[in-house]
Amino acid sequence: MDRKEIQKLESFFRRRFAMKDITVRQRPRKDDSAEVYFGDEFVGVLFRDDEEGELSYNFTMAILDIDLEEE
Repeated sequence: MDRKEIQKLESFFRRRFAMKDITVRQRPRKDDSAEVYFGDEFVGVLFRDDEEGELSYNFTMAILDIDLEEE
């Protein structure tokens, strides 16, 4: 993904989740995906899927059971 595409996706996430501290960052040595962060915390991977002329993105986020515990 190029920087322009990443900026569009970052804007989408910020609007959708009403959070200004969401960032989308390029992955080292990968051009088909990017990483998503809430502040400094890594939360998932965003994959680009360009199949048969149809462009879409898939966001994968793992949630650990310890993250579900109340503080």
